[in-house]
Amino acid sequence: MTTTAAADIGTDVKTAADKKAVRRRTVAQAIVEYLQVQYSELDGEKRRLVPGMYGIFGHGNSVGLAQGIDEYGSDFTYYQAKNEQSAVHAAIGFAKASNRAATLACTASAGPGSTNMVTGAATATTNRLPVLLFPADIINNRFGDPVLQQIEHPVERDVSANDCFRPVSRYFDRITHPAQLLSTLPEAMRVLTDPVEAGAVVVCLPQDIQGAEFDFPETFFTPRVWHIRRRPAVEDELRDAAGIIQNARRPLLIAGGGVRYSKAQEELARFSAEFGIPVSETYAGKGSGPVTDLNLGALGVTGTVGANEIADAADVVITVGSRLQDFITASHSLFQNPDVKFVNLNVGAFDAHKMGSFPVIGDARLNLAALRERLSAVGYSTSAGFRSDIADARKATLEVRKHDLQAFPGEKMSQAQVIDVLNRTTTGEDALILGSGGVVEGIHKAWDPSNGTEIHFEYANSCMGHEIPAGLGYRIARDGEPGEVYVLIGDGTYFMQPTELVTAVQERQKIITIVVDNRGHQCIWPLQVAKGGPGREFGTQYKERNAGSGRLDGPVLEFDIAANAASMGCVAWSTTTIEEFEGALAEARAAEGPAVIVAHVEQYRYLSGNGAFWDVGVPMTSQRPGSQEGTAKHLEGRARQRYYAATTAPEPR
Repeated sequence: MTTTAAADIGTDVKTAADKKAVRRRTVAQAIVEYLQVQYSELDGEKRRLVPGMYGIFGHGNSVGLAQGIDEYGSDFTYYQAKNEQSAVHAAIGFAKASNRAATLACTASAGPGSTNMVTGAATATTNRLPVLLFPADIINNRFGDPVLQQIEHPVERDVSANDCFRPVSRYFDRITHPAQLLSTLPEAMRVLTDPVEAGAVVVCLPQDIQGAEFDFPETFFTPRVWHIRRRPAVEDELRDAAGIIQNARRPLLIAGGGVRYSKAQEELARFSAEFGIPVSETYAGKGSGPVTDLNLGALGVTGTVGANEIADAADVVITVGSRLQDFITASHSLFQNPDVKFVNLNVGAFDAHKMGSFPVIGDARLNLAALRERLSAVGYSTSAGFRSDIADARKATLEVRKHDLQAFPGEKMSQAQVIDVLNRTTTGEDALILGSGGVVEGIHKAWDPSNGTEIHFEYANSCMGHEIPAGLGYRIARDGEPGEVYVLIGDGTYFMQPTELVTAVQERQKIITIVVDNRGHQCIWPLQVAKGGPGREFGTQYKERNAGSGRLDGPVLEFDIAANAASMGCVAWSTTTIEEFEGALAEARAAEGPAVIVAHVEQYRYLSGNGAFWDVGVPMTSQRPGSQEGTAKHLEGRARQRYYAATTAPEPR
């Protein structure tokens, strides 16, 4: 529909209801005004739901949406991204810092600008985190087709490049008439504030529709509070779940991200302590477990030896707020007790039923408390023998950690030593953002959470390049609050998405980025060797092309990440020893603006393995002995994978 037609319809509405208060606005102007009066409320704390927008203006949104923000966004901050994907990652960081009670909107121009946001949308949706995207779209009236950056489909004329958002979003719409905002925007707010539905909300805005005018009802702009509710499970589920747990002799708790978002850390600690049940942690749940001798640390592929040992023989696994990703379950091979049962506390039924779990659907904090009351009433407790096994498992974990953190003669400082320094110097006021590369294992397995530092993994999508913009988004959400925001990445991740450092300088927002430089994707080539792949390293090291072999197996590339960061306005250090790194870290904390510390570490030093299996695709035929051996070993691991039969109530209902 053309802008003129939209205006005509708006006039008709005004004529038919001239006694009702209306506000004539363009679509873009209405969006901006509407968002400024939307609030969320969680546990009595009210806040703006979408206080600003992050993005890049091009021809597809600079006249429409930009005009709306400029004229009507008096209380709506615009942040200038340097990459559209980064804009979404920044919104994700903002949402994490806000405990999912607030987020940022994002906008991009039509075509490649908008499709650049698709990866960010996927990251938000897999992590169950709310973001609101307004990708510009092609011109609705089609008079000038094909317009600049339009993807043409020969038989489906209503398809545009923005349709690729559909599979990675929790809510998708395309506005083709201004009146559609009256239903679309409230629905978008509902999804953003629903703990079950949270993810990417995508509202596509054709270029001409952004400027189309309409008489919006004045009541549309009435301030509204969206309540994030804590929903209890039904009594039958709580009764039967308690019945399953009270028969457990070797139970294990898994703390997922839902523990953090529900603010259930204290209740989880109380539950664990009262019944003597050990706690393990997922990536999103890192640091949400209790700081006690019952915390076994990380679980799964990058888990501790102690947590995995207890998991192997567990007879009841109690999952709290987890997606049960393959890295946590070791591709369904971790839990080997033939009679193992699963009780899954989750706000969403989809996740609560995974692995045949008995579902307890609702808020984690409420339902942990309800289960605790029922188990207390029957006097449930684990045995002294099991608690002795837990102590032995923790001891084994600490011995491995001590080995991994030592200095190895003749080697540079290790990645583990860098993590240890960071662990010993951060505090409960600080936050650490990460999501990809070898540092994931280091933090998941070796980080001691007793200092209270908030750990924020993005390991659902494990999107390289997420970390710097997410750290900035986190800092923006916590603007003015004490503590530092640290970003921990490898050199491979840095090269993918460093440019939001410029935005950090622009916004005078301090983040401290630590780049572990080991000249390549050093967590990938061992996978190639171990799993059969090429049977050797291929394409993962930063090396020059060899004129003789034609392969990338020449000399190691020389580059200066610290100089690159300094060129973007950051204060930067390049360190080669632990002493230099400690000094740089102290100076970075004292600095006023964004800081980058490059730690040149031993290239091939890894943390100790734990024997957990992880399933990937492997070559089923090869002429190379190395590939054949790797595949054969991998297939042996697949033999440990299990189908877990449904966990049912102790007695028929």
